[in-house]
Amino acid sequence: MKVSDDKIKDLLVKENYVSAEDMKKAEAFASSHHSSITDYLFAEELIDKSTLGQAIAESFGLGFLNLDEEKPSKEQVLKLGEQSAVSNRVIFVGEKDKTCEFATDSPQNKELIPKLKRAFKGKKIKLYYSFPESIDENLNYYKKSLETRFSQIVESKTRIAPELVEEIVEDAISYHASDIHFEPQDDVVVIRFRIDGVLSEAGRIPNEYYENILNRIKVMAQLRIDEHFATQDGAIRLVVKGSEVDMRISLAPTLDGEKITIRLLAEYVRDLTLGELGLCDKDQAMLVEAAKRPFGMILVTGPTGSGKTTTLYALIKHLNDPTKNITTIEDPVEYKIPGTNQIQVNPEKDITFAEGLRSIVRQDPDVILVGEIRDKETAEIAVNAALTGHLLFSTFHANDAATAIPRLMDMGVEPFLLSSTLNVIYSQRLVRKLCNACRYSEQISKIKVSQDYPGFSQYFSKETTIYRGKGCDICNGTGYKGRVGIFEYIKVTKEIQELMLNNPSTNEIWHLAKQQGAHTLAEDGVEKVKEGLTTLDELMRVIPAD
Repeated sequence: MKVSDDKIKDLLVKENYVSAEDMKKAEAFASSHHSSITDYLFAEELIDKSTLGQAIAESFGLGFLNLDEEKPSKEQVLKLGEQSAVSNRVIFVGEKDKTCEFATDSPQNKELIPKLKRAFKGKKIKLYYSFPESIDENLNYYKKSLETRFSQIVESKTRIAPELVEEIVEDAISYHASDIHFEPQDDVVVIRFRIDGVLSEAGRIPNEYYENILNRIKVMAQLRIDEHFATQDGAIRLVVKGSEVDMRISLAPTLDGEKITIRLLAEYVRDLTLGELGLCDKDQAMLVEAAKRPFGMILVTGPTGSGKTTTLYALIKHLNDPTKNITTIEDPVEYKIPGTNQIQVNPEKDITFAEGLRSIVRQDPDVILVGEIRDKETAEIAVNAALTGHLLFSTFHANDAATAIPRLMDMGVEPFLLSSTLNVIYSQRLVRKLCNACRYSEQISKIKVSQDYPGFSQYFSKETTIYRGKGCDICNGTGYKGRVGIFEYIKVTKEIQELMLNNPSTNEIWHLAKQQGAHTLAEDGVEKVKEGLTTLDELMRVIPAD
């Protein structure tokens, strides 16, 4: 059960976790930025998540159990029957001195303790409060494999396609997958999820049921059922467990049939702050400072799927208040942001990035977000918009921050215009985070680093502590759970502006930026390795060493 903002406000002020003055600031922030009071409290470090959990637990007369730090094993959780656990939202977490301990997000359920006493006769019962998302994560242990559930649905012979699609989407959401792939082969269809940037097989469906599933998805996405040899794109909004989920659908014909790829636009990504994305305090301060300027351009670069749009959304969320007119042009609009005006690219209606941007400039905007600069026309309009008193954010495909400048010049943007408008360029990648439940430390020598991770040894002393993941039930044996960003930036100073007028090379730009304090993706990644957030193996997978 999710606790309302009003109850959280009353709890925190009444128990002196937060002063009344700070709470008023949090309420004003939440109202003007269309967010929650906890966003402000976390961002200002007035409380942390554990403190919030303790306050909520105390209101129920219970202790707080952080299941992210004190994870029960699968064997422990399954000691309580599935029906009791799922229907009552309760997790068995352990037994001490004939006292069975449970975590729940619904302690107000008066029938809960009597039911647990009947299930564990002769035992004392102790309840803890835990966050709803932690309860959901542990309830996943009760799920049977997808293939087992497929068989049960097929045997029931009722609404096979809708139920199969629903099961697959529910599973993907529960594992925080970003994409679902339906890949037809000779006699089966392989289902794969992309979780934390890596694809893994989730299950298989007999080919005979695939046509119904394909047609079901086409109908939901308003695509042509009779078209089998052309690509098609669509969108679906689905209600899963009471929450709306937006999905982008892509169909492509292959030799074995039509392949479906579904991009899931998860609710939890929408609410990420700059800090939660992985930006260090120094980088956050610089980005926010650049975003407070009345005009200019902020670019975020990186390959597809590196979290560029999520970073810009977090920045928009930080700036969003009733005094600003914020307008976006996107393809597609990934998340709806309350308080902003969002335009969807539609070439059939002549709404391209360039045409949409021309229209936006006439709409009296303060802040403009252009989903992507793809061509010379869009680049020139964006630069001119930034030059004429607008703050403009956009993404751009470039391998690193320094490469973005020569690439924009190659597209035909005049150096003197670019140097006058660019405020800061960020480049980013996403790396998998180590699983907190099975993370362990070890010492590694500089020699070992140079042997196993060539190019990264320059960042290590003779011996350094690094971390790895053993693999456990929580992370499905991978050693990783979740992702975090690694970043590099170039702040466009007066010296870099002067350099840009001379058509500099990427190396010349980096050389000057480094002298002025910029850090590379590798440097930021190594810092996160030393902090225990990720591993050198993951860094090697995602980026080249300097």
